[in-house]
Amino acid sequence: MAIVTFYRGHPNPPKTTQGAHLGANAIITCNGKLLLEKRRDCDLWGLVGGGVKRQETPLDAIAREIYEELGLRISRDRFQKLGVYGEPGRIAAYQDGSIWRMVVVVFALELTEEPNIVLSAESRDMRFFSKEDLKNIEIVVTHSDIVEDWFLK
Repeated sequence: MAIVTFYRGHPNPPKTTQGAHLGANAIITCNGKLLLEKRRDCDLWGLVGGGVKRQETPLDAIAREIYEELGLRISRDRFQKLGVYGEPGRIAAYQDGSIWRMVVVVFALELTEEPNIVLSAESRDMRFFSKEDLKNIEIVVTHSDIVEDWFLK
């Protein structure tokens, strides 16, 4: 059972109970393929990333998240900031009743070879997908537009 439900562009999203939540996600590519994780919290595919902690910049956060989720230490100068996604209807509603508006800073990272991935506790699976492969999977709605904007263009 999902512990979080995501909304974007929904005609009647739940009202937030918390302030805006700042996150960082990455479009990680290698040999023309996009890395996605199968999330444990909702059982859907999504971008690698997560929340920005109080004393972090979004760039610090994405470097930390990639280390935590992939075991890779990546120099901050290898990331390219792509954009910020933060429209009011980008919502994460958790089972505990907390409902957050999400503001996400998106970075690009190109890897020269596919890493040996060791899954974190947050992931059920993680793999690289071609553009064609993406037609056959369900991506978290709050990531699907980011994938379309930056990988499927």
